[in-house]
Amino acid sequence: MSATMTTTTTTPYAAGLGERGLLRLATAGSVDDGKSTLVGRLLHDTKSVLSDQLAAVERVSRDRGLTAADLALLTDGLRAEREQGITIDVAYRYFATTTRSFVLADCPGHVQYTRNTVTGSSTADVLVLLVDARKGVLEQTRRHLAVAALLRVPHVVVAVNKIDLVGFAQDVFERVEAEVQAVARDLGVAEAQAIPVSALDGDNIVDRSTRTPWYTGPALLELLEALPPSEDVEGESFRLPVQLVIRPQGAAVSEEHREYRGYAGALASGVIRLGDEVVVLPSGQRSRVVGIDLGSESLSEAFAPQSVTLRLADEIDISRGDIIAAAEGAPEPTQDIEAVVCWLGDAALRPGQRLLLKHGARTVQAFVRSLDGVLDLDDLHAVSAESLSLNDIGCVTLRLAAPVPVEDYAVSRRGGSFLLIDSHDGRTLAAGMVGATLPSAPPAPVAPEGDEDFDI
Repeated sequence: MSATMTTTTTTPYAAGLGERGLLRLATAGSVDDGKSTLVGRLLHDTKSVLSDQLAAVERVSRDRGLTAADLALLTDGLRAEREQGITIDVAYRYFATTTRSFVLADCPGHVQYTRNTVTGSSTADVLVLLVDARKGVLEQTRRHLAVAALLRVPHVVVAVNKIDLVGFAQDVFERVEAEVQAVARDLGVAEAQAIPVSALDGDNIVDRSTRTPWYTGPALLELLEALPPSEDVEGESFRLPVQLVIRPQGAAVSEEHREYRGYAGALASGVIRLGDEVVVLPSGQRSRVVGIDLGSESLSEAFAPQSVTLRLADEIDISRGDIIAAAEGAPEPTQDIEAVVCWLGDAALRPGQRLLLKHGARTVQAFVRSLDGVLDLDDLHAVSAESLSLNDIGCVTLRLAAPVPVEDYAVSRRGGSFLLIDSHDGRTLAAGMVGATLPSAPPAPVAPEGDEDFDI
């Protein structure tokens, strides 16, 4: 089969996506903080809205008695969302400027839809966290910052919204900024840059506002355009989860093609080249890459996140769910996992439960050996608990029925993430991060020497 192909080289994935490449961002925040309005304002002011879409929004807004277009309607696509004025599902929108392309996930703010915020943030390069200037940090703000910390979202931008409703007061903004920064530090968020904005009027969204002369930082879009490019998965070690084993069969297949055996999947990370030594996990068998096929072309190299078919020098028993990895530095398959999970199920999680764990394309049975703590959103540290309820974030220890080549989430967001699934109906119950930890309670203060109390 390879004899009819031509060998070509490929260009980086970011080519053609703008000067600084693709940026994935997600919005988060509490109820009525203005997430959908901010997203609608970004789309409108970057001229990313079709004229018929804008006309429909203006018509609906007039029917509701509004004097201006309700830009939140640009993202609230479900009928229930429009009727209730809330966001329920994750709405993905795409827009671009002259310097960058964006994929934006508008996530819900209600507590019962936190699972959707986890989904939207899991692949984000930037989390735009909205905080109402009048309310400051709320419980849901803390939860979303905890999710950002656990999912290792590279950048967090805090949009202090509705600054117009507090008279564009500098002291109000600075108080909210300090409160957010304190929570972010306690949760391990490296940096959270705050911007005073009015999503309704457009202040500091695309252009800097003259109504906040005391603010000298960038507008939101300026900052998003200037942030470093998306996570460099090409710089990580090579990993390819096998999605399909390609073996042409049937009477119509030529003798040459009948000998073809390829392993197809999307590169999760790294670069692979002809002649590279690889190891197949979890079996540990080694081989060498003799072919990289992309459709009808034969490549000399491939890089994440391309989808390709690899051919190896040796006939090895490889099936869907196996991982082909660089021979050096490959993870050691294990049956015991300690992880942090965001519990998304309606029924509580308790030790002793049996679930399915999905890692990449591999699914194995899992047993919950212990529940090692849950994040207290008031004190921002782990406390003991007998169960995890909906939207709880907790530490668990799992025992797997078969070895899985997981990696620490701190090393690889893709290799260290997994899902827990209900074995009866296939519902997703949790998103997990291998090797992640929750903040510990601060040590109790120790009395200075000589200050002990004695009974007389």
